[in-house]
Amino acid sequence: MKILLAEDEHDMSSALTAVLRHSGYEVDAVYDGAAAVEKAQENTYDCMIFDIMMPKMDGVDALKQLRGSGNFTPVIMLTAKAETDDRIAGLDAGSDDYLTKPFAMGELLARIRSMVRRINAFSPSRLFCGTVTLDVEEQELSCKNSIRLGNKETKLMKFFMLNIGRELSTKAIFLHVWKSESDVDKTIVWIYVSYLREKLESVNADIQIIGNKGKTFLLKEK
Repeated sequence: MKILLAEDEHDMSSALTAVLRHSGYEVDAVYDGAAAVEKAQENTYDCMIFDIMMPKMDGVDALKQLRGSGNFTPVIMLTAKAETDDRIAGLDAGSDDYLTKPFAMGELLARIRSMVRRINAFSPSRLFCGTVTLDVEEQELSCKNSIRLGNKETKLMKFFMLNIGRELSTKAIFLHVWKSESDVDKTIVWIYVSYLREKLESVNADIQIIGNKGKTFLLKEK
C-alpha cells in the first residue's frame, strides 16, 4: 500500500514516515501543498495524509485542486487546531477523515486500516467508461459485444477505469497489479496493456488506452 504524506514539519514528517514504513507501507513524503498536488498527479496512491497548515498551498486548497481534477484517493487531514471550522473545511474539501495534533501513532494506523476496509467493502463490482462496462466479479468486458478477461486483465482494467483520464506510470501499474509477485518484472505491464487493447478493439469499445512501452498510460474516450 502506497501513501503520500504532506507535512511541513520535518521532524513530524520523519517520525510519521518511519512508523508507516515500519508498518509495511510505502511512503512518499513532501513538505508543502503544491508539492503534494504535483506528486499526486504523477503517481497513484492508496491513501494520502495532508496537514492543513502548509506553505505554498495549504492542505485544504491542495485537496480541492485534486478533487477538482478527478482524484478521489482517500485523504486523512491533520491539523494542529481543534476548532470546528478547520474540520468542516477539510471535510467540505473532500477529506475522508481527520486527526487533531497531537495524536497517537496507533490511532493514525487504525484510521488508515479502517479507511482501507471501507474502500474494499464498497468497491464497485461494475464499472462504466464511455459505453464500456467491466463486470469485475464475472471478469467480463462488454460494449457492442462481450468478452471474458483473465484475472490480471480484470485487475488492470479496473485500475484504468478507476483512474480514467489520469496518466499512470508503468511502475505504478506494476506495483498495483503485480506487487506481490517476485518472478515478473515491469515489462509485463506492456504485455497486458497490449492484451487489453486487443480486447477493447474486439468489443468495439469507444475508449482506448494510450501510451508506449515503459512510459505512462492513460485510459480515455475516443
